[in-house]
Amino acid sequence: MARVLILSSFVAASRVGGGAQALALARLGVEPILVPTVLYGRHPGHGPPGGGPVVPEIFAAMLDGIEAQGLFAALDAVITGHFSLPEQVALAADALLRVKLAAPAARVVVDPVMGDEGKGLYVRDAVAGAIADALVPLADVAAPNAWELARLTGRSITDPASAVAAARALGRPTLVSSVRSGADIGVVYAQADQAWLARHPPAPAAPKGTGDLLTALFVAALLQLQNAVEALAVATAATAEAVRLAGGADELPLAALPAALSTSSHVTLEALDG
Repeated sequence: MARVLILSSFVAASRVGGGAQALALARLGVEPILVPTVLYGRHPGHGPPGGGPVVPEIFAAMLDGIEAQGLFAALDAVITGHFSLPEQVALAADALLRVKLAAPAARVVVDPVMGDEGKGLYVRDAVAGAIADALVPLADVAAPNAWELARLTGRSITDPASAVAAARALGRPTLVSSVRSGADIGVVYAQADQAWLARHPPAPAAPKGTGDLLTALFVAALLQLQNAVEALAVATAATAEAVRLAGGADELPLAALPAALSTSSHVTLEALDG
């Protein structure tokens, strides 16, 4: 069974962040290990969330305990997501280096959670800067949304071609969500020698956490299929299906997701020239 370390948020009553990713991975037969960066009762978008950031000393001690158990060497992938404090980012970067030594084949997927279109930056400047400087350079795959990729690269992203150009400027394989493609919405996967778009009609409304879900599903598919383009297709299809099943509700219906990933006739996969 594949095993994935998640360094991100835990939100008890909302299907977002690392908690949602752990649920999604477990449903697909992947063993998650979640080290939370923040403990909330609900998503802050619903009102005062309750809880707060995990202090760096506890975050570090949890990572040390996992390593002491020998599990860094047993990891197949690491996902990083939301961070509340720049000190957490520094500790995460150090942990990633230790994982790379213990398990050289483990894939590091960095979702640089910083902000979104229409909302702007929703973490502290110091946190965003630390993610860009310390975590993104360690990524085997970066997984920003279009707004985050634009911030990281200083490039405008208006369509799939500009997303590919920005991803290649970032200098590593990149999974870019929330990319507009005509009337559709899509996800771009780009690396030096190829780029692909998975697109589908947008839903009238989407619950929070779709980017977190997409990243987790992409990692699960990558581990199972060992092919990034196929992983793009099935992860996008499953995320779109979760949004459809939500039917306008506030939360992702993770328990209703299938226990296996597959393609969808509603998602079109196409090669991009870049």
